Amino acid sequence: MPWLLSAVGAPASFSGFLVPISRGGSLLPQLAISARIRKFKVRKWFWAGAGVTQAAALLLMALAAVTLSDLSAGLLILLLLALFSIASGVGSVSFKDVLAKTIPKGKRGTLLSVRATVGGILALGAGYSINSFIGEGEQAGLYAILLIAASILWFIAAVLFFLIKEEPGATGGSRTALKEAREGWNILRDQRGFLRFVIARSLLLSVMLVIPFYSIFARDIIGTEVSSLGIFVISNSLAMVLSSYLWGRFADRSSKHVMAAGGFIGVIGAVIALSFLFLSEDWHTPITFSAVFFVAGFAHAGIRLGRKTYLVDAAPEKERPLYVAVSNTLVGLVTVLSAVFGFGADLFGVEWLIAFFALLMIGGIIVSLTLPDADKMVQKS
Repeated sequence: MPWLLSAVGAPASFSGFLVPISRGGSLLPQLAISARIRKFKVRKWFWAGAGVTQAAALLLMALAAVTLSDLSAGLLILLLLALFSIASGVGSVSFKDVLAKTIPKGKRGTLLSVRATVGGILALGAGYSINSFIGEGEQAGLYAILLIAASILWFIAAVLFFLIKEEPGATGGSRTALKEAREGWNILRDQRGFLRFVIARSLLLSVMLVIPFYSIFARDIIGTEVSSLGIFVISNSLAMVLSSYLWGRFADRSSKHVMAAGGFIGVIGAVIALSFLFLSEDWHTPITFSAVFFVAGFAHAGIRLGRKTYLVDAAPEKERPLYVAVSNTLVGLVTVLSAVFGFGADLFGVEWLIAFFALLMIGGIIVSLTLPDADKMVQKS
């Protein structure tokens, strides 16, 4: 997205809104969404509808990229990203509930790993396309082609999800968003295991948040240009392809240990990145620095699989959408607040920010290891 905004001539400051909009828009509204979803016994419609909305948003982004420019193009792309993200939040709440209703416990981590592997293979294709066809180019039409391809894939995904055979599930009444928030607060207060999970997930969010700063660090250290983006995408995606199945099998045994292991590997990635400060310039190449993105992708895949499997296995069926929504809303708030980290990079330097993220990862590892097993997270009253 930063490269797309640059290609259409949008102000550079717009890139600072990408993560807060994409993550915050997806996660923050989920308490209100979960209240609506609970009314329906069959919930696959929400994911299918969200998928169609995301496909439309991407298609409109592509249209904006080739027909508008400068401020108008940037503003419309950010607005469409907000729409895409809100739809993603709707899909996230319903996905975990449908997953729990259709896939037996002990198989969910494996399914998520297969999904991540297929997604990683597609991302490899995207990285190859960027590296081969975009190169140093700044033509918006090239990025529009990628957006159109993504739109088609989202539409196909929505159709496939629509075809899932989902048995009617429990409904939990018609709480308003305010009552839903109150119930969410009660869960955090009464279920200490769930509170610790949210804290661990928030701390391990640093593994994902640091990745854009790796790109900035790479540019400062080795002077990478747009053409290196493809190499970094390929490296990150390859890590997902190679690691997802292993993480999935591991998550079906102990999802909390997968979260901790992912955090540990994330720390290794930060150490490798910072080591470039001391390596000779002979090592300062996009290929060698791509190892950082490979390790970061490996870590992110593990944490993502671990926390999804843990929450799906741990949350009670009747209140699962609420547990998912509370977790996502709080993490969304943390993500929005993390936008201030960009100022830290300007004040102290990117290398110090990477070191700070590594400390957060260590905290996430410690909290993850103290989590109860998934089937013991909820204390029966």
